[in-house]
Amino acid sequence: MKQFIKIFFASMLGFIFGLIVLFFLLVFILSAMVSSIGNEEVKIADGSILHINLDYPIRERTSKNPFDSFSFNTFETSLHPGLNDILKSIRHAAKDEKVKGIYLDITSFQGGLASVNEIRDALLDFKTSGKFIYAFADTYTQGAYYLASSADKIYLNPEGQVVLNGLATEMMFFKGTLEKLEIEPQVIRHGKYKSAVEPFLLEKMSDENRAQISAFVDPIWQHLSSEICRSRKIERESFKLLVDSFKVRTAKDALTLKLVDKLAYYDEFMADVNRKIGNKENEKLPLVSIGRYSKAPAPKTEGEKFSMQKIAIVYAVGAIGNGDGNEESIGSDRLAAAIRKARNDDKVKAIVMRVNSPGGDALASEEIWREVTLARKEKPFVVSMGDLAASGGYYISCAADAIVAQPNTLTGSIGVFGLLFNAEKMLKNKLGITTDVYKTNPYTDMGTITRSLSSQESLILQQEVDRIYDVFTRRVAEGRKLNQAQVDSIGQGRVWSGNNAIQIGLVDTLGGLETAINIAAQKAGIKEYRTIQLPEQKDPFQTILEDFATEAKVRIMQEETGTSYRYLQATKELLKLKGVQALSPFSIGFY
Repeated sequence: MKQFIKIFFASMLGFIFGLIVLFFLLVFILSAMVSSIGNEEVKIADGSILHINLDYPIRERTSKNPFDSFSFNTFETSLHPGLNDILKSIRHAAKDEKVKGIYLDITSFQGGLASVNEIRDALLDFKTSGKFIYAFADTYTQGAYYLASSADKIYLNPEGQVVLNGLATEMMFFKGTLEKLEIEPQVIRHGKYKSAVEPFLLEKMSDENRAQISAFVDPIWQHLSSEICRSRKIERESFKLLVDSFKVRTAKDALTLKLVDKLAYYDEFMADVNRKIGNKENEKLPLVSIGRYSKAPAPKTEGEKFSMQKIAIVYAVGAIGNGDGNEESIGSDRLAAAIRKARNDDKVKAIVMRVNSPGGDALASEEIWREVTLARKEKPFVVSMGDLAASGGYYISCAADAIVAQPNTLTGSIGVFGLLFNAEKMLKNKLGITTDVYKTNPYTDMGTITRSLSSQESLILQQEVDRIYDVFTRRVAEGRKLNQAQVDSIGQGRVWSGNNAIQIGLVDTLGGLETAINIAAQKAGIKEYRTIQLPEQKDPFQTILEDFATEAKVRIMQEETGTSYRYLQATKELLKLKGVQALSPFSIGFY
């Protein structure tokens, strides 16, 4: 028996030791790959073609997290630049004599509506350099085609398809689930359009919610379709008819309707590009991926100087909460510290905050707003809105000197709500659990899940929600130079598109991050400057050690579920809501 126990524990010890060794070996391998990718000197050959493939989730800025470029299916790494490096690379390629043109290789596009607009604008600017853009795909999803419509020539596989069917926003409703579980949602809100709580109360959209959705989705679709029609020289009515009738069913349909220029297989497309740059048809194309190109030294322009003057770009990405947050969520402590650092740096002459957030915790939003107001007193502060800058995302933006958004940015959603759950019936009827409580004071257990709110408790919470809404609308009124009644009339939790937001005074001008930087430079009175990015990103090796298990799980889940991962993530975010929220539930995407 003693011998068995010795062997058993020795085996266990060996197994544990093996796991530890395997862990550190994997960390070492990933670190080596990250190091080699980051330190490799990228040289661009003469006559290169910039190969842009965007079939991956596009973040606001390139991540230093090695798991974002590592596939657990293939155990390979690839460079996936964020929006910041994509735009920078396209801008640099326009000035780079070694780059002859762009090959757009996009079957699908996994960025947001504002992101695709910003990349498309950069491609249109690239074309002013006189260089070409050719697009090729076996099938174009709607977002990919919108991007491809900027190209000089669009190629499609003869057996492929162009998907054009309009925009949609979809909400999941949990009312039936909660009823089956006998869980009672207890909602306190201010704003008839504050639809973040509707999934727990209804089985479908309310009339008010459907009205606001149509008010911002329709203009966004009009913008997208107008740009496609302008680029492809198609009549608007003809385009509307072909979408409404789903007339584009085959590759031949796409060619006949002038949506593409040529039906060709990949080898035929490559031969055409070779002819374009003066090579032999069967010659290997000198392609450089946008991931590699983003690591190459920027092309030098005549008279360019290094400047000590800086413009700080502060990234505010994800749901807003307390604490530090991370690359995909806004922690009030970390973001406030980043704004404070930019404010206290004498070499930083202006601040641009890039906001891509649905909002979140109201108190955390207030803490960030305070830092914005302090920074604005000392130097120009401009906000650049990405795909979504709504509710708390608008709260932290409203004090800026200027707000820049894309036509299809979702913003506004000036409203507040609180959400609690009463699980008393579920515990008793489903699990046979009852509870009893002794408390020293009347409100000691207010908010417990084991009973419903009393009328007095509901009144207290409603007064708090109303108070926060009053503060929110005052902040917006002060920042946007409106009276509070005006803000209330365009508030009530209603979401607006960037185009509509300009008309009602919530946004100043349309454009992307580069537009916001130019405005900040003008306000600061500087012509020569360089940009820095805040908050500072973690070292890749530190990320591996801190987030190994979590990041591995997330990456595997993303690869397994694909584009459906957003439904899982949205559900998780809704179910973990606590406290008073300034949050927008919307996510409009290309289906």
